[in-house]
Amino acid sequence: MTKKEIVKQISEELGLTQLKTKEIVQKTFDAIIETLLTEHRIELRNFGVFEVKRRKARKARNPRTGDRVDVEPKNVVTFKPGKEMEERVRQLNLPENTNQMATVPADDDDDEDGME
Repeated sequence: MTKKEIVKQISEELGLTQLKTKEIVQKTFDAIIETLLTEHRIELRNFGVFEVKRRKARKARNPRTGDRVDVEPKNVVTFKPGKEMEERVRQLNLPENTNQMATVPADDDDDEDGME
């Protein structure tokens, strides 16, 4: 689903123009980004938590050449879904072989954001 499709759906449900709805959706996204830049964390109840985390410098390998390369430290945004979202997604009945889903490794309790 794209932002345009989200705007269309919300505008139809609320009886607002797509232009006004697009402005509201964009302002919401802008507020999330601005909060991440200033507070480094935003918690949206029943949705989840976005958080800025610092990735350490590391050694990696260029897959084409096999050469070792240094990866600089960087800031990344992580997302941890809220309980309601997690429960609703868990109850989805998706086919085993779907191209729309990436394979995700089993949950590792030691790694809070699933990114390391």
